[in-house]
Amino acid sequence: MSPESKKLFNIIILGVSFMFMFTAFQTCGNIAQTVITNLNSTDFHGSGYTSMSIIYGVFSASNLISPSVVAIVGPQLSMVISGIFYSLYIAVFIQPTTWTFYTASVFIGIAAAVLWTAQGNCLTVNSDENTIGRNSGVFWALLQSSLFFGNLYIYFAWQGKTHISESDRRTVFIALTVISLVGTVLFFLIRKEEDTKAPGEEDSANEILGDSLSAQNTMTRAVAAFKKSIKLSFTKEIMLLSVTTAYTGLELTFFSGVYGTCIGAMNRFGSEEKSLIGLSGIFIGVGEILGGGIFGLLSKRNCFGRNPVVMLGIIVHFVAFYLIFFNMPNDAPIAPMEGTDDVAYMIPSKEVAIFCSFLLGLGDSCFNTQLLSILGFLYSEDSAPAFAIFKFVQSICAAVAYFYSNYFLLQWQLLIMVVVGFFGTITFFTVEWEAAAALAARGSDYSSI
Repeated sequence: MSPESKKLFNIIILGVSFMFMFTAFQTCGNIAQTVITNLNSTDFHGSGYTSMSIIYGVFSASNLISPSVVAIVGPQLSMVISGIFYSLYIAVFIQPTTWTFYTASVFIGIAAAVLWTAQGNCLTVNSDENTIGRNSGVFWALLQSSLFFGNLYIYFAWQGKTHISESDRRTVFIALTVISLVGTVLFFLIRKEEDTKAPGEEDSANEILGDSLSAQNTMTRAVAAFKKSIKLSFTKEIMLLSVTTAYTGLELTFFSGVYGTCIGAMNRFGSEEKSLIGLSGIFIGVGEILGGGIFGLLSKRNCFGRNPVVMLGIIVHFVAFYLIFFNMPNDAPIAPMEGTDDVAYMIPSKEVAIFCSFLLGLGDSCFNTQLLSILGFLYSEDSAPAFAIFKFVQSICAAVAYFYSNYFLLQWQLLIMVVVGFFGTITFFTVEWEAAAALAARGSDYSSI
């Protein structure tokens, strides 16, 4: 197997591992608030929104140290350990108590920071400026396949149910825990860099998939990684991309947690309201997979760069927000266990609600594939700190969004995303134009990015 084939193999294994893990975790996040509101136990007083706010808050803070952890432990082992904590969080729902629920939320926040920093490192190590666009798309399509499988089960298992029993809950979360552990084990199949390098190719101080350095040298790398994270966070490009990244954090919260809750609270959808949560997740996944696959496979043929893809993403999202505003009542995100009978500006339509799910997934894939691509292109020598900053900004905005989702009506949540999305698109365009100018100055082909 050639070095390039081995690198592509690593990307596929990385994507498949994440697919299994996030089949479990994203399905868990999609149904968490609905499951919690149906708990009979008077001893449990947790909130799915609050849990997610804790996760993303700790996630954001942990990104300050995650490059150092990855530098010491190595990307592969970092992802394995993180996967174990993801599985433990999901297992908490089998028999939830308030203290274990919120404690697990803290630990998975730390694990998520390490996981995504290691993922960005692994993606960059196995790519170059000619393959980063393709590899980002392939990884994203495999990752977002997770939305399809778990939610497909929810759709059929919960069809016709207006209340989620204890037996239903346990069955679902035992299965999700096992699936998460399978994804964790698959990380061991990723080949280390010394097995994938071309002859004569030099090791990069920040990009070694393994743990062959001495203890003193690894500590030096850890300190250097932390310093680079701080230094990079104040560069012009990172500060501009942070606005785009902030938007992805807000819309991540909306489509992964809030929108499913809105659908499940719609009494006018009849007995299908709970199973429609699963169907919504499926169509979000279809949009994500379609976007990731198309933009990954066509990246080599795209002579216009990343800006048209991001423009498509913001247009698709604005159309989705407009339809959701007309289709969903304002109190849907914060409705009680009994749901809401309110009507917005049109007769509630299940078809429109599911179509909006598809648009949310498609738009999200536009932004995230291009952010992964431009970060890998701009910071090929400093991938771990750059991806840590990306996840820091995204997760802190997701934490803020989950917090205000407990209180804000739907119209205000949509308005916040419209404003931040508009400015995030403009700042992305600015960085992409500068990247194109830099490539032109080097005499490289712009279509290769």
